[in-house]
Amino acid sequence: MSDINTDTSYSVTAEELRQFVERIESLEAEKKDIADQQKEVMAEAKGRGYDTKVLRKIIALRKRDKDDIAEEEAILEMYKEALGMA
Repeated sequence: MSDINTDTSYSVTAEELRQFVERIESLEAEKKDIADQQKEVMAEAKGRGYDTKVLRKIIALRKRDKDDIAEEEAILEMYKEALGMA
């Protein structure tokens, strides 16, 4: 195994490392800000009488393929009928 100090293919400069760390930290801060904004929008929707649990499901469904959703819903209906729930 080669010594890290003599292996030039993996040389690390303090400045480059600091830049990577700062970029990641900046992105983490942005991610937190966005999450806070999402919470505010959900709170506003809840305040207007919308069911936030259902809103989250709708958002998740909109990300999925329509054919996958239709197949899942058909299977769900079949299972409900088999159990006498429909």
